[in-house]
Amino acid sequence: MEQHHNSETRTPLNSVAVQRRSKTKSYRLSYRSGIGAASRLGFTPGLTARRLNTSRKAPKSNNITEKVTKEQLALLVKTEWKLSYVTPLYQFRHTQLKSYSRQLSAFIAAEKQQGLAVDVEGTQNRFRVSFSLVQEMTESVDDAVTVFIQIHSKPLIVRQDEPQRPVWSGWLTCINGNLEYLRSLPKDFICLPLFCSSEAGGLTSVVKSWFQQSFDCCFGPLEISHTSLQWLMALWTNCHPESSIRQLKMIWTLPVEPQLQVTYTVNAEDAWQLWSSVRKENTAAAGEENSIDIEEVTSFMQGLKGHFFRHFRLDLSAGRLDEVSTALGSAKHSGRIKFSNSKYMITTLMLLTECALLKMPI
Repeated sequence: MEQHHNSETRTPLNSVAVQRRSKTKSYRLSYRSGIGAASRLGFTPGLTARRLNTSRKAPKSNNITEKVTKEQLALLVKTEWKLSYVTPLYQFRHTQLKSYSRQLSAFIAAEKQQGLAVDVEGTQNRFRVSFSLVQEMTESVDDAVTVFIQIHSKPLIVRQDEPQRPVWSGWLTCINGNLEYLRSLPKDFICLPLFCSSEAGGLTSVVKSWFQQSFDCCFGPLEISHTSLQWLMALWTNCHPESSIRQLKMIWTLPVEPQLQVTYTVNAEDAWQLWSSVRKENTAAAGEENSIDIEEVTSFMQGLKGHFFRHFRLDLSAGRLDEVSTALGSAKHSGRIKFSNSKYMITTLMLLTECALLKMPI
């Protein structure tokens, strides 16, 4: 019988925790290769050959509470979203959302009637779909307006005054997308490359199928790479003076037998002091925004790894960073994100938009 080991060790300052677990899954990374598909889009500049930007704007507080409804905000900051990329939508119109709501409702009903949507919760329920816009949730004039989708369910036999309950939420967005790519698209295409879904039952796959049939697009899984997770750690830590991160938590997987999972927690002030020590001197000219370079991110990570090695003689460089979290949010390599503070959502979404564009096969 396989034995499962759990142990925890802390540094004298209680700022680091290590947890060992025996797992049977392979630690080996698996990346999806981009394969082109037939589409009306034809040929556009290939983004898959590019890499993440090596420099990006330092995070700044952005009050999106003025741009979204209370219902949307409550969902945005409380839900763990599953990420996907989606290729440009053909003939999608922001002015036709009411029509899309009716079409998707009918599509769900038809799929259930044919027995195709077998995983959808409540086989006897009626579903109502609503499309809405998240106005001004953009960073540039070339960004398409974010589209928010909700699906509500109501049993066929129910009291008249009983409200429908939300069973699925999702949204498509583009925050500060690559200008060269966006401006190269034919006029009939809208680019909303980042798709976030709540993954309730089988509704996500039904919604994706409708979009693919209606707008000649393709969806694919969007993992958050090791480098992107490091960027999020740095960006979130940089926000600490204005909005406390409380702590910086990382989960690593090391390739040993039995497999070792390391939970590494750093006190917020310790993380901020390390980050401050690797930040370059501010050379931004008047009117320009501060930026963060990949060299600073790398130095920050090296400092964290060095601190861990001095205490536990374990080299985290041999492993894989699976998850990072602070009071501002959490992100997982598997492609899940949770926003815990709305002020810095835009900064996070800018990075995720870039990841989605680079992942697209066309």
